[in-house]
Amino acid sequence: MIDFRISSQELGNFLRDGYVIVKNFLSGAEVEKLYAIAIGDDLLQKHAFDLNDQSGKKTKLTLWYNPGDDAYGLLTRSRRMVESVEMLMDGDTPICHFHSKLMQKEPKVGGAWEWHQDFGYWYKNEFLFPDEMVSVMVAITKATRENGCLQVIKGSHKMGRIEHGFAGEQVGASQHYVDLALKTLPIVYVELEPGDALFFHSNLLHRSEANLSDTARWSLISVYNRQRNIGYNEPNGSHTVPVRIVPDDALMKWAATGVTESAGFLNKDKDEALK
Repeated sequence: MIDFRISSQELGNFLRDGYVIVKNFLSGAEVEKLYAIAIGDDLLQKHAFDLNDQSGKKTKLTLWYNPGDDAYGLLTRSRRMVESVEMLMDGDTPICHFHSKLMQKEPKVGGAWEWHQDFGYWYKNEFLFPDEMVSVMVAITKATRENGCLQVIKGSHKMGRIEHGFAGEQVGASQHYVDLALKTLPIVYVELEPGDALFFHSNLLHRSEANLSDTARWSLISVYNRQRNIGYNEPNGSHTVPVRIVPDDALMKWAATGVTESAGFLNKDKDEALK
């Protein structure tokens, strides 16, 4: 969707609900390019690792910090992405890229994610301002109830940060407060077509079921942060480096291929916890 901009109605929905869904955020050709690179990129697979849920099922992901001139970096740095999150965030300092991750929930074996807030993780990295952090999930393949699409608790970002603890290899929100939220607020199943995008607040409660279907669910999640929102216990400095914005058509017109080592991949074996 070249030249896309968040509308005032979408901004209102985000402030009220903690998320907004944008249909056809990417064109079919853009999605095809991203998918072809993802399945054929040996480097993305080399740096992928598994996270176990409480039942032992695994979700595979690859995480990196520095968006470059590869296809995924050009999407992350595109004007439509950066200017959209800028509209949704508090603050007025430059927009920075914290990290991106390619989520790969494979058929029959893809694991669940427990109820959590992203800021439940990032608070431990000593970020101070949850209203200055926004995530964008772009569907690379179709996301349905059957293959474990994201579920969100509508409006739960207004509850503030909830205490979190480990559930399997993941960090989960306090079940007591999740139960109270479920008594009060509605669950929404975020079913997406390839190319649709979900913008969501760092305190929005969300989860996903295991993928018991015959189809994979792949998505790209990019996290943005205001430059003044320093993670005092975050060793990677990407979150304070302003994004170098590129035109929306760069993904298709520039000679972009796979991610390179300069992206700064997260190595699960060397890092104490997923950021």
